[in-house]
Amino acid sequence: MSNFKRYIAAFATSAFLMGTLPVWGAPNSVKAQLDSTSLEMGRVTRLHLNIVVPENTEGVLLVKPQSLLTEAVEVVDVPEADTTMLGNNLMEIKQDIIIQSFDSGDYVIPEIRYLIGRDTLKSNKLSLKVYPVDVSQMETINPDADIEKGDSKWYDFLPDFLIDYWEWILLALIIIPLATYLIIRFRKKGLAMPFKSAAPKLSPYEVAIRDLTHLKDRNLCASGQEKEYYTELTDILRIYLQERFGINAMEMTSSQITRTLNENEETRLPNKLMRQILEIADFVKFAKVRPMPEDNVRSFNAAMQFVEDTKPEDPKPDAEGEKSVEQRKP
Repeated sequence: MSNFKRYIAAFATSAFLMGTLPVWGAPNSVKAQLDSTSLEMGRVTRLHLNIVVPENTEGVLLVKPQSLLTEAVEVVDVPEADTTMLGNNLMEIKQDIIIQSFDSGDYVIPEIRYLIGRDTLKSNKLSLKVYPVDVSQMETINPDADIEKGDSKWYDFLPDFLIDYWEWILLALIIIPLATYLIIRFRKKGLAMPFKSAAPKLSPYEVAIRDLTHLKDRNLCASGQEKEYYTELTDILRIYLQERFGINAMEMTSSQITRTLNENEETRLPNKLMRQILEIADFVKFAKVRPMPEDNVRSFNAAMQFVEDTKPEDPKPDAEGEKSVEQRKP
């Protein structure tokens, strides 16, 4: 009988401990909880996140201020998180999200995502009820009072644009006559205008070659800055595609860029060079893979080759131009 009591006691103790252990204590977990599941329109409440991940792990919360969790629940602010070491190579991140809604109704807050390297952790879903403001207890609104006549000033009769922009108007009245006087004076004396002509604008090809050469001279990979190196390398190529072909590459993913280049006759063949560069760059920037030195050299050479292969051809002189050149020869 005594053994049976001990078994019962051990079972009860184990059940109690298992019931009291927090579910967010498991490695790589995210648990979400609201201060209150009901909210009055226009008021704010806090959404608490408990994130448990291995120590020395860098992650990104995919929620930003002024964004929407649902169609009617918006994020007001994301305060600074509080980190605590739990032991056993684990740490707990307590992150609050301040939310607000101006539309009444029942809403389901979707999973909050937390990105760690190539892994994405998801929280549990939450329910939030937003109820309208009770206006039944408001006092009767009094009728409007008579308009009070104030003292008028002389500038009250001027147009609004003169009052709002009088500083700029005064500045223009000073600069325009002065500039006109200087231009007339220099023309009468036959002097050159005291302004330097703007430097000729470089072509997209020249800008890309210049920036790639500058990037190579900085030798970022030798100092362990592979992520910065590949970020600048791909940005140079994205800007080149924008200026050379009108492709909005700065707003595209790597797959969208390669697909767009494959649809362009001028870039279809060199597209394999761009695909090679973007694949290595994505591994370095997002998967934190450290490339080999020969990979860095290969990526740079591929970038230079892509720019050279897509360089616009020099205009050929027409037959009349060639003929006139020959006629001028002695």
